[in-house]
Amino acid sequence: MARPPFVWLRVAVICLLLAALAGLVLLVARPSLNPSHIRPLPLIALGWIAFLTAAFLLRKVGVRLAVALIMLGGIGIQIAAVTAPPRQSDDLYRYVWDGRVQAAGIDPYAYVPGAAQLDSLRGSFLWQRGSDHCLSAAFVGARPAQHLVRGCTLINRPSVPTIYPPVAEAYFLAVHYEPSGNSSTKPIQATTAFIAVLTTVLLLFGLGRLKRDVRTAALWAWCPTVALEAGNSAHVDVVAVGIAAAALLVLATARSRLSTVAGGVLLGLAIATKVTPALVVPAVLRRRWLTVAVSAASAFAVVYVPHLLAVGSKVIGFLPGYLQQEGYENGTRFGIIGLVLTGKLALAMAVLILAAAAFAVLQFTDPDRPWQGAVFMTAAALAVTTPRYQWYALLLVMLVVLDGRPEWLAFAAGAYYAAEPQLGRYSLPGRLHLAVAYGVPIAVVAGGWLVREFLRRRGGIGLEPVPVPVPVPVPVVVAGPAFAVPTSAAADDSLSSGVGAFLPLGYP
Repeated sequence: MARPPFVWLRVAVICLLLAALAGLVLLVARPSLNPSHIRPLPLIALGWIAFLTAAFLLRKVGVRLAVALIMLGGIGIQIAAVTAPPRQSDDLYRYVWDGRVQAAGIDPYAYVPGAAQLDSLRGSFLWQRGSDHCLSAAFVGARPAQHLVRGCTLINRPSVPTIYPPVAEAYFLAVHYEPSGNSSTKPIQATTAFIAVLTTVLLLFGLGRLKRDVRTAALWAWCPTVALEAGNSAHVDVVAVGIAAAALLVLATARSRLSTVAGGVLLGLAIATKVTPALVVPAVLRRRWLTVAVSAASAFAVVYVPHLLAVGSKVIGFLPGYLQQEGYENGTRFGIIGLVLTGKLALAMAVLILAAAAFAVLQFTDPDRPWQGAVFMTAAALAVTTPRYQWYALLLVMLVVLDGRPEWLAFAAGAYYAAEPQLGRYSLPGRLHLAVAYGVPIAVVAGGWLVREFLRRRGGIGLEPVPVPVPVPVPVVVAGPAFAVPTSAAADDSLSSGVGAFLPLGYP
């Protein structure tokens, strides 16, 4: 059956918005294409507007066509990001270096990049005169015990050990063996973009299995955060989030101890890729908590054993130094709490708030929908710690897809203001921008809850997604044997196996 003309108009507008989003991503990543020298933040803001508008319009597009748009749009945006060198972060150079070190048979936790023991691994790609991070003669001379060698490199913090857990290190080693994996950023950018696309596929199948609207997967596939932090910056967080998504989907549908163990193992591996997926732990402990905890802890411990045997306590890496450098140890780093408390009192308050959030999630989360509590826990952690790094919100973006309340994406959008606060004469003083970056999303989420509650009380609209059954095929008798011809609606939405109802504020 032919689609109404307005559907094709809607699809055309979505395609134009996605093309604009890809262009904006390219402008952010390639400033040379930006002759007006517009700051990154306005470009990213426009990208978010295009993304949210396209996702809103997608709600009324048939499921088959929507899935095609989600996949093609997500791939196109990632390609735009991959074509440019990393712009907003240089972490991937450490990834390439750690892969090179492991390929040489050296444990990545054994030495810092600037160590004399690794001098033979230096090459023109990562170590070159005029790079951003230099070990000067004075710096090296002041630290004789570290056995450093002077030089300039693309690797940030070349005098400190790696901070990345073992599964992340295994990923870096795997990318090293790709063509040009040791001498270019493109392999790891393309691989991380590919993993982001695979996560889209996983979410599509997961939503279909849960009888939820698969169109919510667009909130991951088209999100500017995913494009910039996967295809361009190649953050390993994307890998951790993909594994965490698989863990949540397995645990939410687990009906046997074996499947629970599998979900727990996946969760442990996700945490052993990047520590942030630990925020979903309170939300998955309502069903077979001991099995989940033991399997996750076992998987986490197993991947650490080889490194622990090789280098001992060095497996901790730069984590303690990172917490101290960022100001978390002395309590000076909390943007919102810091408005009223400082120092150790701020640290104590942060711990109390996160502990209370974890307890609430543990007590009230539906074990069949762990992402609801995980969204709250992750957003609470972002609001309390107010990080300057926008890629920390990648976990939240994935959780929002499963949860279905897009207002929580405000935290991912606000994280860009935390990272890029420079707005010329409109810049806020001091650390106040962190309070704004994460305080406004709190207000957005609260406003969304109030609107949903008002509509629920006034019109009976539920706060939770309501599955809508697929129309039953209507039998049609023709000359000869009888056969069933599905209605056009059933044919169009057959992929979803039940489409979730849309709430006024967005997806269910």
